[in-house]
Amino acid sequence: MLLNYIGTGMIHGKMQARHETYHRIFNNKIQYVKDHRIGTAQIDNFENYVRQEVQVERLRLDQENGLVPKSIQHFTRPVEHPFTRNQRSYTTVLFGGLTWKHEKLMQGALEGLSYKCEVLPTPDVSAFQLGKEYGNKGQCNPAYFLVGNLVKYLKSLKETGLSMEEILNNYVFFTAGSSGPCRFGMYESEYRLALRNAGFDGFRVLLFQQNGGLNQSKLDTGLKMNLEFFIGVLNATIIGDIINDACYRIRPYEVNPGETNRVLEEVTDYLYRDLKQKCHFRLTGMHGHLLKRLRMADRIEYFEKFIDQLFGSYYVNALKKAKQRLDTIEIDRTRVKPIVKVTGEFWAQITEGDGNYNMFSFLEREGAQSLVEPITTWVGYLIHHAKQATIDRKGLIKGQNPPQWWEIMRRLRISKTYFRKLVLLALAGKIIKREYNRLRDALGVKGCGITDLNELQQIAHPYYNSRAAGGEGHLEVAKNIYYQNKDLCHMVLSLKPFGCMPSTQSDGVQAAVINHYKDMISLPIETSGEGEINAHSRVQMALGDAKTKAEEEFLQVLNETGLTIEKVKIYVKKHPELKRPMYPVPHYKGTIGVAANFVRHIAERMNT
Repeated sequence: MLLNYIGTGMIHGKMQARHETYHRIFNNKIQYVKDHRIGTAQIDNFENYVRQEVQVERLRLDQENGLVPKSIQHFTRPVEHPFTRNQRSYTTVLFGGLTWKHEKLMQGALEGLSYKCEVLPTPDVSAFQLGKEYGNKGQCNPAYFLVGNLVKYLKSLKETGLSMEEILNNYVFFTAGSSGPCRFGMYESEYRLALRNAGFDGFRVLLFQQNGGLNQSKLDTGLKMNLEFFIGVLNATIIGDIINDACYRIRPYEVNPGETNRVLEEVTDYLYRDLKQKCHFRLTGMHGHLLKRLRMADRIEYFEKFIDQLFGSYYVNALKKAKQRLDTIEIDRTRVKPIVKVTGEFWAQITEGDGNYNMFSFLEREGAQSLVEPITTWVGYLIHHAKQATIDRKGLIKGQNPPQWWEIMRRLRISKTYFRKLVLLALAGKIIKREYNRLRDALGVKGCGITDLNELQQIAHPYYNSRAAGGEGHLEVAKNIYYQNKDLCHMVLSLKPFGCMPSTQSDGVQAAVINHYKDMISLPIETSGEGEINAHSRVQMALGDAKTKAEEEFLQVLNETGLTIEKVKIYVKKHPELKRPMYPVPHYKGTIGVAANFVRHIAERMNT
């Protein structure tokens, strides 16, 4: 308080000295007028002169005493040129960040809607370094990898001879956006900052918001995110998930090394062409013109597209053809391999490059089978979280007071809106799950499919509040318990960026989970763009326990069935259908590994 008092006194002293100076100047000038008997017109000019002198002196004294007010510059979003419909024919839409299977299929879906598309290469360490050079400090490494990858690609375009004007006018970047506690909500601004620092100021970044509806497009926008767009992207995502899951289930057991990758490229190219050639329903002719005049065309087209998606056989037939090609790969299910369920932050758990230390290829080199998480689960989680938030906010309307007990009609309107939104969200979740299971069955991949999100919520809620948003929320904890208790994996590997807040919270909770489930093998790995050797070393140590667990399980099954590995191989040689990847081997309760379940199945066939 003494310092405050002294400081206040000093300020008052400065102000008093300043006012005394003003009065002294003014009085001196007035005395000058009286002494020299100046006329009225000259007095007016002289008064203006005095005011100017006083203003100059005031400014000088304010500067000396640090009292000059600082100009405030408010932040304004940089002006960005829009991507309009008439630019669609010559503008290339860039995107990336998923597996190459998903990206190839999404490219086909978007090209089928008459867009020019190009997939960015898989981000590597050089992209990470560019992201750190041009971006903000303290971002998570997915931001550095993805932002740097875009900058790296634009630099390569410039090196091929394209001018800056051609790059800005002929290319746009499309990415997802969000809001909430995770730094994912800052990715858009991070893209813009890095592009500006790298010399690409004004490059267009198109954003798809996770909390948007089925139409996030304006009338004249170049990228029209309507129902056709959502259906195309959804089908590409689901098919990409199924193909991705199939290749990770087949490759560890292939007899001819490299055959799975070769066949996978053929199948992906074939599915890419199918997605690109898909014909979408349009109302044409006299009936279409009449319905458009009656303003019924949009509703009928929406209805027909939904019916075609739910009951059409176009994608089912495409996947059945892909199944025939995949089924030509010869596999050996008698190989004992631990199954590693990969979870964690959304991007870190799906990328297949330096962003997660090439973890999937490393696991396979170490003799493990990776159990990957479908992106469709993340889509279902977003719907589930929105449904939970709707239930929690029942009766609350933004900007309005809750209805009184006598406002019956208002209560009915609020209830109607609430139930309508709840039904639509529940219907969307069921449709996505149904489509995933339908297309998975067409390919013949036998797996757990889309896990019931209500069950995951019940599993995780005692440890991690399911209302806590950000990242994957409670899913990391729930998957750790679910996949190990359901005998679906020997080990859970959680990949996340260094310093990721939701994943850090999850890691803290996992300590309590492991304390309650003593047999769990769970390992969190933080990725930062460096430290690959250390991360691989930690995974090798945990894999040692998982391998021991898998081998002990396999020996136990051999003892219980009375078989030997030689008898099993002889039986398989006599029945070549058992070497096909799509042959349905059932999963037995209490048995995890592929080899162990395969031996139980062989024993059943021998007995029957």
